[in-house]
Amino acid sequence: MHRKIKDPAVRLWEKRRGDAGMVTSEYAMGIIAAVGFALLLYEVVTSGQVRAELQDIVKKALSARM
Repeated sequence: MHRKIKDPAVRLWEKRRGDAGMVTSEYAMGIIAAVGFALLLYEVVTSGQVRAELQDIVKKALSARM
């Protein structure tokens, strides 16, 4: 005999069993986005003006009197 009303424990288990994480395709898209952001950040940091500013900051820090 098939019961039409599910046991509350079974219903709770089925709700808990749902997908809570990312699937493989979502991981792949996340990795691609992270790599793209890293490349963009690398290009900005290694650009001429930013590089010169960073070198200037380092030179000032090294030549500061203590």
